[in-house]
Amino acid sequence: MTENTPELPAVSGPLTGQEPEVAQAPRQNRFVADLLRGSVVTTVPAIVLSMVIGGILIAATDPEVQRTAGYFFAQPLDMLVAIWNSVSGAYAALFRGAIFNYDAPNFIRAIKPITDTLNFATPLIAAGLGVGLAFRVGLFNIGGRGQMLMGAAAAGFVAFNIEAPMFIHLPLTVIAGILGGLIWGGIVGVLKARTGAHEVILTIMLNFIAYYFVSWLLSTPGMLMRPGGNQPISPATPPSAQFPKLFDAPLSVNWGFIVAIGATVFVWWLVERSSLGFRMRAVGENPFAARAAGVKVERVIIYAMAFAGALAGLAGVNQMAGTITSGFANHIDAGIGFDAITVALLGRSRAWGVFAAGILFGALKAGSFTMQISQGIPVDIVLVVQALIVLFIAAPPLVRAIFFLPKDQIEKAHIASRKASKKAAKKAVSA
Repeated sequence: MTENTPELPAVSGPLTGQEPEVAQAPRQNRFVADLLRGSVVTTVPAIVLSMVIGGILIAATDPEVQRTAGYFFAQPLDMLVAIWNSVSGAYAALFRGAIFNYDAPNFIRAIKPITDTLNFATPLIAAGLGVGLAFRVGLFNIGGRGQMLMGAAAAGFVAFNIEAPMFIHLPLTVIAGILGGLIWGGIVGVLKARTGAHEVILTIMLNFIAYYFVSWLLSTPGMLMRPGGNQPISPATPPSAQFPKLFDAPLSVNWGFIVAIGATVFVWWLVERSSLGFRMRAVGENPFAARAAGVKVERVIIYAMAFAGALAGLAGVNQMAGTITSGFANHIDAGIGFDAITVALLGRSRAWGVFAAGILFGALKAGSFTMQISQGIPVDIVLVVQALIVLFIAAPPLVRAIFFLPKDQIEKAHIASRKASKKAAKKAVSA
């Protein structure tokens, strides 16, 4: 080239006339994206299939079914009737305990189960929104437990050490809990963004730190320990720091459910309508492409984990200000931090999908107690059903195969790619 000839820009790929290859998204991002591509078409059959398998387990563990199975070939109808009575009785009890008790003496008692469902669903919705928000950014937030514990602890400090009217005391308690979870989730975001540490390891370790830290607070006089006691338990939540009941007793739902609705609206707006949400979704799809487009990926990661922690902290507030008001211990999270993962998966990490999934899981939990009391069915059966739902949600091709549903475009592309690879291999061998 002459001295005046401008230099050509460097080309990342071969000069074949094709576009240079774009860097693919990390494997975990692609996995999360595949989970989120599902729809109601696979979600509803997954729930139905889980309930069917749950019914099989209920029938298999029923003593009457086992007894009639001994002479099945002599009188098969007896076993079929026993199976029907066992399964129908179990799911009828589930309905009475979760939705509407048609055996109740009055209307108020009849609708009490739905309020119990909403009460159980409230922390699941809040924590599930936190997990789902992280999923949308390609992050696995396994730290819901620790974020809930820190949220409950921060809310407890404010609730137990401030005396004020409810319109001041309760908002301060809620804000403190949100900030506690936000800080705990933000730590993960900062470490992930600045050091590249994996968020799964970070969140699991911070769960342990939060657990033992809160245990220390509850065992130390002058911190969260109940004055005059020697047990690791907090004082009772002051009435001015509790969520008021939406209805009179015996209906149990409180204003925490309204706050959960507000959180759902906020997350929907944040992810689907705001500019920050657009950047979050871009990072979740492909952080390399997002960075090339000018998105500050590290900042988005910090924001996402902070918001996720704040939502989990809100779930912790609901526990100490709405559900466990007589004083909480180090197990106040009640496994909700991990259940939130299943709620987020079932809801496809969409705000209103998570809301619906939280209500479904709240209904299963509320109804399981009635199943156990009236039918003698272990609560663990419901846990198995929940696990099966998530299993089938994570394997949509299996659900489509069982229900003979058409394959989606991604599955068709994978099948076509495998066929092309096999043909190419055969040609190479024959040549």
